[in-house]
Amino acid sequence: MAGVQTPELLVEQARAGDSEALGQLLEQYRHYLRLLAQSQVGRNLRVRLDPSDLVQETLLEAQRDFQKFAGSGEAELTAWLRRILVRNLADQLKHHHSQKRDYQREQPLEVLVEQAHAALAAPLSTPSAHLARREQAVVLAQALTQLPPDYREVITLRHLEGKSFDAIAGKMGRTSGAVRMLWMRALERLGGLMEAQ
Repeated sequence: MAGVQTPELLVEQARAGDSEALGQLLEQYRHYLRLLAQSQVGRNLRVRLDPSDLVQETLLEAQRDFQKFAGSGEAELTAWLRRILVRNLADQLKHHHSQKRDYQREQPLEVLVEQAHAALAAPLSTPSAHLARREQAVVLAQALTQLPPDYREVITLRHLEGKSFDAIAGKMGRTSGAVRMLWMRALERLGGLMEAQ
């Protein structure tokens, strides 16, 4: 893909008023934000709040308020996008629970999103020149979207939700041994996709 530009270059172009560059920049983080949203929106709330809607709202807000972004690198951009996502999720929780805003709950929510971010980045400790230039969790989120659904599900359940192999087996309707094998194959495929990015 010769037309793919680095996040830093796209930030520079977007700051210069290039709306197409801004759209291309933000679109690179859609999968990353969706993964974070899915890890934070509880199963009970998913009936009323679709993580994809939360991501869309976050991207629209980021586009509208891009002039407020003061950073220049990908790490700063992902941190800024996470803060917008956290704030939108907190607003949705407040709305859906019809409670007065509880400011003490916002900090733990931010901590949870940061923990999810760290969990996404954790399995990617292999050094590589290309990965050093990219935010690891973003690359992981993009690679996860390329996996078959059962591979993606087993990795998400195991690493983002912290489920045991037995719990995953029950959810997926497989034996614990079959889930372990699926998980190993999924990690192997994910590793190959990560190397290719």
